Amino acid sequence: MTDRDLPVTTDELHAYVDGVLPTDRLNAVESWLAAHPDDAARVAEWRAQANAIRAHYETAAAEPLPERFDIERLARRGRAWRGVAAAAIVMAFVVGGIVGWMAHGASAAPNTKPTNFEIFSAEALDAHKLYVVEVRHPVEVSGDERTHLVQWLSKRLDNELRVPDLESSGLKLVGGRLLPGPSGASAFFMYEAASGERFTLYCAQSSSPESGMRYREGEPFSSFYWVDHGLGYVVSGPNDRKRLWAVVKAAYDQIDKTRAPKTGE
Repeated sequence: MTDRDLPVTTDELHAYVDGVLPTDRLNAVESWLAAHPDDAARVAEWRAQANAIRAHYETAAAEPLPERFDIERLARRGRAWRGVAAAAIVMAFVVGGIVGWMAHGASAAPNTKPTNFEIFSAEALDAHKLYVVEVRHPVEVSGDERTHLVQWLSKRLDNELRVPDLESSGLKLVGGRLLPGPSGASAFFMYEAASGERFTLYCAQSSSPESGMRYREGEPFSSFYWVDHGLGYVVSGPNDRKRLWAVVKAAYDQIDKTRAPKTGE
């Protein structure tokens, strides 16, 4: 899998707006925006905000310096010039810094109402962080009781759950547990590699019409989220996007065999 196949992150969208996105990701981001109108609208809004703020402060910066900062006048004052010159330099950096900081701050301002993606991924990552460190009690029901586990959680979520077999990805089902979710009960499944690294699958009922795959990057864990047939899913694991994406594809293919995930989503 190449870097162009990887989903686009929010940080990359901000970098695209700021003009600092690495060139090898430019085509991937532009293709993503062409296929995701909601993200394209957000990028357009961020860019408009940044331009408005920059235009406002650039107007102030273009005004002539006050007489007290006139270089020739200050130079005649001997040593006093050194301190004032330093102050003028600091002022220039401060003005420039304010423009950049406020432009980015405006573009990065969070929505007043969190999206379904933000709610689900936050819940799933919190559960992942809480239980992957457990040694004796990481799950309620062992993976050895897979049939019972799936039946129990399917009944609690009032939805037939499909729990993927990830042995081909080097992951064994440790087991699962019932958790409170954004809109009721949620199911939580844990997988473990021979190396000890753990991945989790979190699912709960969702009324969101959004079905595209979304990525949430963090330290030390990241996650992928999608909605399918009324259920929201989040796969979380170590912050290795390529490795996590491979696990997600394997899980997704088994959860919904009716369609394959789009490359780059």
